[in-house]
Amino acid sequence: MRDSTITRALHDTLPVMTGYLVLGMGFGLLLSTRGYNALWAFAMSVMIYSGTMQFAAIDLFASASLVTTGLTASMISARHLFYGLSMLERYRNIHGLRKIYMIYALTDETYSLVCESDDENYCFWVSLLDHSYWIAGSVIGGVLGQVLPFDSRGIDFALTALFVSICVEQWLNSSEHSPAVIGFAVSVMCLVIFGADNFLIPSMLLITIGLFMMRGRIENV
Repeated sequence: MRDSTITRALHDTLPVMTGYLVLGMGFGLLLSTRGYNALWAFAMSVMIYSGTMQFAAIDLFASASLVTTGLTASMISARHLFYGLSMLERYRNIHGLRKIYMIYALTDETYSLVCESDDENYCFWVSLLDHSYWIAGSVIGGVLGQVLPFDSRGIDFALTALFVSICVEQWLNSSEHSPAVIGFAVSVMCLVIFGADNFLIPSMLLITIGLFMMRGRIENV
């Protein structure tokens, strides 16, 4: 039974593996161009495990204060709090470090797989496999960045491209477009008001407020 569960989890996470390996390698390569070795890529992928935040952290390490870094990390990764809260009831019979890890490992892609399953072991293996893919990609990228000459221009746009493609797909497949409209309008407004270097935190705060105000309408779709 355990082998069949692992096999099913492996099969279901293959699409995630392809994406995580590529994006993780991009992160590792970009990190190496800033002077950080593969051990940093490994540590960040284990302890942060947030692709968006890891890419953002590369520049934050060099120029931002601890307060700015903390606020940015909180806002970028705030959605993971909601993922965890939504799974508390589903994970209620799981105890100890396994439960803590499974909630910690709820990335976007992992959540999309485990939210439809009541099998604890399946959810655990999906979480662990996805995390392993990301770590492997990051370390491979970090190693390649150290041993091979590489032009890193454009790598930092990889995550942006991924989220743009996800947004387009959601727009085409959903009848409710208000979240996308709110996100776009608020981001442009904050970009104009605060500038490119300071718009992220206020835009995330305002987007969160806007989505809370629209929660009833969104949930009823």
